[in-house]
Amino acid sequence: MSTSSKNGSPYPHPAGGWGALKSSAKHLIQTEKSAQGVKTLLKANQPGGFDCPGCAWGDEKKAGKIDFCENGVKAIAWEATGKRTSDEFFAQHSLTELQQWDDHSLEKSGRLTEPMLYDARDDHYHPISWDEAFSLIAENLQQLASPNEALFYTSGRASNEAAYLYQLFGRVYGTNNFPDCSNMCHEASGIGVTRSLGTGKGTVTIDDFELADAIFVFGQNPGTNHPRMLGTLRKASKRGARIVAINNLQEKGLQHFADPQSPKEMLIFSSTTISQHYFTPRLGGDMAILRGIAKSLFERATTNSTMLDNDFIARHCHGFEEYKQAVESTSWGKILQQSALTRADIELMTDIYAHSDKVIFTWAMGITQHKHSVATVQELINVLLLRGNIGKAGAGACPVRGHSNVQGNRTVGINEKPSSAFLEALAQRYHFTPPKSNGFNTVESIHAMLAKQAKVFIGLGGNFAAATPDTERTYQALKNCDLTVHISTKLNRSHIVTGKKALILPCLGRTEIDNQSSGEQCITVEDSMSMVHSSRGQNEPASPLLKSETAIVAGIANATLGESIVPWSNLANDYGLIRDEISAVIPGFTDYNQRIEEKRGFYLQNPAALRQWNTATSKAMFSHTALPEQLAFEVAEQYTKSLVFTLQTLRSHDQYNTTIYGMNDRYRGVYGERRVVFANAEDMEKQHLKEGDSVTIKTVSSDGIERSVQHFKVIPYQIPSGCLAAYYPETNPLVPLESTADDCGTPTYKSIAVTLEKSAT
Repeated sequence: MSTSSKNGSPYPHPAGGWGALKSSAKHLIQTEKSAQGVKTLLKANQPGGFDCPGCAWGDEKKAGKIDFCENGVKAIAWEATGKRTSDEFFAQHSLTELQQWDDHSLEKSGRLTEPMLYDARDDHYHPISWDEAFSLIAENLQQLASPNEALFYTSGRASNEAAYLYQLFGRVYGTNNFPDCSNMCHEASGIGVTRSLGTGKGTVTIDDFELADAIFVFGQNPGTNHPRMLGTLRKASKRGARIVAINNLQEKGLQHFADPQSPKEMLIFSSTTISQHYFTPRLGGDMAILRGIAKSLFERATTNSTMLDNDFIARHCHGFEEYKQAVESTSWGKILQQSALTRADIELMTDIYAHSDKVIFTWAMGITQHKHSVATVQELINVLLLRGNIGKAGAGACPVRGHSNVQGNRTVGINEKPSSAFLEALAQRYHFTPPKSNGFNTVESIHAMLAKQAKVFIGLGGNFAAATPDTERTYQALKNCDLTVHISTKLNRSHIVTGKKALILPCLGRTEIDNQSSGEQCITVEDSMSMVHSSRGQNEPASPLLKSETAIVAGIANATLGESIVPWSNLANDYGLIRDEISAVIPGFTDYNQRIEEKRGFYLQNPAALRQWNTATSKAMFSHTALPEQLAFEVAEQYTKSLVFTLQTLRSHDQYNTTIYGMNDRYRGVYGERRVVFANAEDMEKQHLKEGDSVTIKTVSSDGIERSVQHFKVIPYQIPSGCLAAYYPETNPLVPLESTADDCGTPTYKSIAVTLEKSAT
């Protein structure tokens, strides 16, 4: 059964197709600049054009191919809107009034046009000059007792150039406090893959998807979160690759896809089957599935030595015997209980894996936002290693990143735990002593603000207040600051949850022409496949008062530190000089400016893809972590007599991260609302709930803090018993700040123990 819309009808069509075209047209029309929007789209993800500000999926190599998707259209239209949030807007609306607006209404107001300073005396934002804004930030930073009282947050959409300057500024200033969006999404991927392979990135390229015999898609919904991936999976499926979806929700995009760029599929209303096999495990059960595949392989290997790549294991791997012992000591009972799948399900997955020579595992936040996420990522790598599926064409690990440059940000230094080699390279290049101690990640930053140990917050993009967990406490943390600063394109929740003083600094968008004194600039980004390519805006800026992110960072740095160590102004005037700096400091960027002139940029070679392992043993490392003793709902059952569910937060189809483009979730059959909770139909019966009933969702935890959200409408969905799903940021108040993944600090957005209570009529 699929979820129903208001009129009770499930979405009857495949993902993509005419529905995607209709939705794209609607969003273009709403920009009030539809003709310009269409012209802009034709330059998206094209040589000489701009990189889509949406997801980080790799670009197709076919020359002249239109390469954007429905949600890319939404992102571009949202940025290229004709609406403006000017000083007149802020004069009309007080902060207290704006705090009552929903997130969609805030961003729908339009593009920000000039720097604004919040004045608590009249509860309004007022215009401020750029120089005054930079001076105010510098004054607040200079008066801190320690550089570690400042926080430098980064969203994954910042360019390599802006991100490199940002981290350099922070480190010359004296801190490693670089919380970023990766702390909340793929941190477990970086840590887990690094521990296993020595490099914290995926090992595949787009070319590998054209060669794979099987592709396993774990914990992700590409139809909404990175729709261009469906085009890649469609081609793989049509040539005969076996695609296996492992996702607790039945998602339309993983079942059938009609490519809007395929005349045949559009004209005859046909589609391509994406996943030949679809499994819906319990939330948090993916590690158990992988352990089951490994256990089945070991059992089969007793009579068939081809089940394992013994030569690869002997030559390239360390810790195999310990891992084998851990697998053999794990009972089938525990594997089946935690996964909520049958033995036949896991044996079928093993059949597909064992009889495919080249296999890719892809995954996203359905894997990385649980307490045992790092261990699960390592288990993904373990199973790939068993059959030598790392470092050969058509095979490998593919963590699918969200924002279009979140991986690039890490590559150029946005990391609260920088390596000693990176810090030493900075020291040699700029002749200063970088701070050595680790900085705060995102959750640690919130704790520091709550304790008033961090007093200045600067956000390079993003929407910190809406993206983070434990909403009430996060809001209080921001309010404790002396100054909050947000570098943004549009109004969002973070601008109305302020410190004692607050600045909004409006910046150019990805689609806009960036002119500096040396001429028109391009920026660069890195996608999920480690391809680095240039991006050049096409539209005139939304306001003549906008500055680029790079220029804003340089302006703050110059006002705070001067130019005795780094020539901030020169670098901001010519981004090619920044790329020269990156080339001098970070391995892999030799001839950076020359190589980005190639049509599709250049590949940052992943050593693990060459079977070169940058680990302590110089080999790929098997991990042997046990399955969790208990999953989230089992831990919580001791604190309540009520029936405990596991809730995951997720996006709607009219949403990208915290940006809400509209109120519909077409593929799940939800229209005109967001306060809904998807539940198993049998669970609804047990709770005496009917479709459309209003419920209160309450967190179950032992910390004594009451967390709840009210007036959510229950909708039946094909989801395992005991599991629930609802949209964020509306359900972020349910996520305890202390509930984080082991070893990486990522909030457990996909495994929140909750109860449901029917609302009083």
